[in-house]
Amino acid sequence: MSKHTPMMEQYLKIKADHKDAFLFFRLGDFYEMFFEDAISAARELEITLTKRDPGQKEPIPMCGIPYHAAENYIKILVDKGYKVAICEQVEDPKTAKGVVKREVVQLITPGTVMESNMLHEGENNYIASLSYFKDGSHVVVYNDLSTGENRIALISHGWDAVIHELYNQPIKEIVISSNLPEDMQEQLRERLNVTLSYQDEVKFNAEYRDLCGNLNDERLMKAFSRLLNYVQHTQKRSLDHLQQAEVIELNNYLSLDMYSKRNLELTETIIKKGKHGSLLWVLDKTVTAMGSRMLKKWLERPLLNKQIIEERLEVVEGFYHGFMERDTLREELKSVYDLERLSGRIAFGNVNGRDLIQLKQSLEKIPQVKSILSQFEQKKIKKIAQELIFPEHLIELLEMSLVEDPPLSIKEGSIIKDGYNEQLDKYRHASRNGKKWIAELEQKEKQETKIKSLKIGYNRVFGYYIEITKANLHLLPEGKYERKQTLTNAERYITPELKEKEQLILEAEEKSIDLEYKLFTEIREQIKEYIPEIQHLADVVSKIDVLQAFATVSEANNYKRPKFVDNNLAIKSGRHPVIEQVMKDGSFVPNDVSLDDNKNILLITGPNMSGKSTYMRQLALTVIMGQIGCFVPCDRADLIIFDQIFTRIGAADDLTSGQSTFMVEMLEANHAIANATDKSLILLDEIGRGTSTYDGMALAQAIVEYIHNNIHAKTLFSTHYHELTALEESLSNLKNIHVRAEEYEGNVVFLHQIKDGAADESYGIHVARLAELPEALIERASTILQQLESEDKPATRTEKIEAGQLSFFVEEEKPAKKEKGTISNEKVINELKNMNLFEMTPMEAMNELYKLQKNARK
Repeated sequence: MSKHTPMMEQYLKIKADHKDAFLFFRLGDFYEMFFEDAISAARELEITLTKRDPGQKEPIPMCGIPYHAAENYIKILVDKGYKVAICEQVEDPKTAKGVVKREVVQLITPGTVMESNMLHEGENNYIASLSYFKDGSHVVVYNDLSTGENRIALISHGWDAVIHELYNQPIKEIVISSNLPEDMQEQLRERLNVTLSYQDEVKFNAEYRDLCGNLNDERLMKAFSRLLNYVQHTQKRSLDHLQQAEVIELNNYLSLDMYSKRNLELTETIIKKGKHGSLLWVLDKTVTAMGSRMLKKWLERPLLNKQIIEERLEVVEGFYHGFMERDTLREELKSVYDLERLSGRIAFGNVNGRDLIQLKQSLEKIPQVKSILSQFEQKKIKKIAQELIFPEHLIELLEMSLVEDPPLSIKEGSIIKDGYNEQLDKYRHASRNGKKWIAELEQKEKQETKIKSLKIGYNRVFGYYIEITKANLHLLPEGKYERKQTLTNAERYITPELKEKEQLILEAEEKSIDLEYKLFTEIREQIKEYIPEIQHLADVVSKIDVLQAFATVSEANNYKRPKFVDNNLAIKSGRHPVIEQVMKDGSFVPNDVSLDDNKNILLITGPNMSGKSTYMRQLALTVIMGQIGCFVPCDRADLIIFDQIFTRIGAADDLTSGQSTFMVEMLEANHAIANATDKSLILLDEIGRGTSTYDGMALAQAIVEYIHNNIHAKTLFSTHYHELTALEESLSNLKNIHVRAEEYEGNVVFLHQIKDGAADESYGIHVARLAELPEALIERASTILQQLESEDKPATRTEKIEAGQLSFFVEEEKPAKKEKGTISNEKVINELKNMNLFEMTPMEAMNELYKLQKNARK
C-alpha cells in the first residue's frame, strides 16, 4: 500500500522526469513544492517552509508561491543558474475523474528564458551546445531563443580554443553529452560559470531542414540537432521564429583569446565586472536595444575583411558629416522597439496586446527613417535605405484590430476595437445595454421605495443583487424581493427580473471575452507569417543604429577615420578611448606609435604609474575600433589589419584553477607565443616579475628573443629590467622607447610622454611615497637602495652583448678593460665643458650626466 496520496504520487512521478529542476506544481492559485525542492526553494527564495500532513509520523516539507507572482520567483532562481519546470493542470477539474491530470508545459532554464524582465535588453542571452567528434574537432552552436538567432562554429585547434571561444560570448547554459569527460565538464562550470544540461539522444528532424540551410558538414548538422532537440524538449511549443543557422568562419575575424578580452576590458571591467569603464561603454551611443546587442557582437568579433571594414567606415563618414540628419535619425530610431524579441514572443505565444502595439508603432516609423536616410549624400547610406522593406499591411491590420492602450492580460477582454468583428460587437451591445438596464433599474427602485441609499451591485459569488441598509428595511414592499445575503448593516436581495437580465449580461460578457481571446490569437498567427521579414528589418535597423553610433561618438570625441596599410603601422597623437573619457579635464597626454618591418618590437621602460600599460592598451583598442569599422582616437592612423591580439597585462591569480600570478603570466605568455603569427599584435607587460629577479630577467629576455627571431609579430614589451635595453644592440628589429619622468625637489613628476631610448631610472621609491607609505619606511628603502647600488657593479653593455646574454651574477663579470668605444677621462671632461646646459631640459641634462658618469667609471 502506497504511503502517499494519489496527488503526491502524481507529483513524485513528474518530479522523477525533472530531477535537475525545481518543479512548480500547480494546486489551485499556487505553485507548490515538496521534499528537497521545498527546502532548497525556501532558502533561495527566502519564503516560509511549512509541512504537509503535519500530524503524520513523517510530514512532507512544503512551500508555495502565488501563481500570479511566479515570474519574479522564477527570475530569482534562473538568475542563480537553476532550472524551473512549470507543471500545470491540463484538464478541467469539473470534468476530471480522480486526480486532475497535470503535465510540465515548459522548462525554464538560464539559456531559454523569454520573459522580458529576465533579459538584458542590450545583451544576447545565449544557450550553447558543445559536441566533440572523433577527428578531434569540436562544434559550438549558439542560440538566442529570445531573438531566434542560430550560429555555428567549427573548432579544430583543441580544447583550449573551445574554452576561449565560449568565454568570449554571453553564454548562460551549455548543452553537452553526458559522455564528455568529467574534467572538461568541470572546466566548463568553473571557468565559464555556466549551467550544464545534457542531451544524449540526437535526432535530425525533418523540420530542421530549412534551419540548416546550406550546412553540408555532418558534424555541424549533428551538433545543431543536439541543441534543437534540447530546445524543443524544454519549450514544448512552436518555435517559428528560429532563423537559419549562420556558420561562423572564425578565420574571418580577429581572434581575441579570453585573456585579451579580459585584460583589454572590451565589454566589462576586470574589477567591477560592469559595462561602465569598458570600451563598450564609450562606443555604445546606440538608441535601440537591437543596435546595442549588435554593437557588442561586432566588438567581440572584429573583422579581417578590409573591404567590409571600408564599407562600414564609408557609412560612418557619411553619418559623421551629416550631423543634422543624423540627429533627426536618432530621434526617429528611439521610437523603434525591439523587433527581434517582439518576433520571438509572437512565435513563442507569450506576446500581449501592448507588444503588438509596439510592433505597430515601430513599423510606422520605418518610412520616416527611410526618408531621412535618403537625404544623406553618401551613396552607401542611400543604398541601406532601400533595404528597409517591411510588411506595410500589418500596420493596417493592427490599427483596425487593437485598441491603443490594451491591458497586459490577453484573457480578460478589452483588447479588440469596436467594429473589427460583427459577432463581438453584438455581444458587447448586449452587455452594454444590459448594464444600462441595470443602472435604469436602480433609479427606478430608488424612486418606488423612496430609499436613496439603495444600490445594485455585483460579485462573482452571488451575481447582481439589490443592497438595502437595515435602517430602510421597513420601506420595502412585501413579497417583491427575495433575500439572498445578510450583512452586518445591510441585506441583499434579488428579483426574478434581475436574475433574468443577469444571465443575459454575463453570458454576453463571457462570450465576448472568449471571442476576444480567439481573435487575438488569430491576429498573432497572421503576424507569425511575416516573422522572417520583421527579423530582416530588425537586422538592417540594428546596423544603421550601430553605424550612426560610431559617427556620433567619433564626432563627440574627435576620432579620425583610419587608413589601412600593409606593413608600417603609424599612429599620430593616439589616445586611450576610455581613460580620456574618465579624465574629462582634457589632461590625457597623447602619444605616437610606430611599428614597421624594420622595428617591429618596442621595448618600453619607465617608472610605475607613468603610463606604459595605458600606452599598450590604447594601441590594442585603437586596432579593434578600426577593425569593427569605427573611427579611432588620434590625429592620424595608418593601421595594419591584425589576425590576432595577445595580451599579458596586469597581475591576477586564477584561484578557481589554483594557479598563481606567475603561472597565469606564463600561461598567457605561452598562449601568445604558441599561436601568434607575423600578422599578430602581442602586448606583454612586466613579464617575469612574479619570480626571482634573475629568473624573471632571463625569461623576459628569452621571450623577447624568441618573438624577434621566430614569430616576427608586432610587439610591445614593457619591463622594469633595464638590463634588457641592451638588446637593442643585438636584436636588429627591436627599438627602445621610454616614458618620460622628471625629478623636481625630490619628487617625481610623470610626464606620460613616450620618447625614443631607454629610461634611466624606475623611481619605485618615489611611487611608494605617492602611495603615502610611512616616511620612515621610505627613508629606510632609500638607504637600502644606495647600499645595493654601491655594491652592484654590473657588467658593461658591450660585455653583455659579447656574452650573447645578460650577465646576472657578479662573479661572472669580466674585469674592466679598455676597449674600442671607451672614452678617456680627459674626453669626459671636454664633453662636460662643451655642454650648453641652458638649452637642455632637466631630463636631458640628467641623461647626459648619467652617460658621462658611466664613461668616467670605465
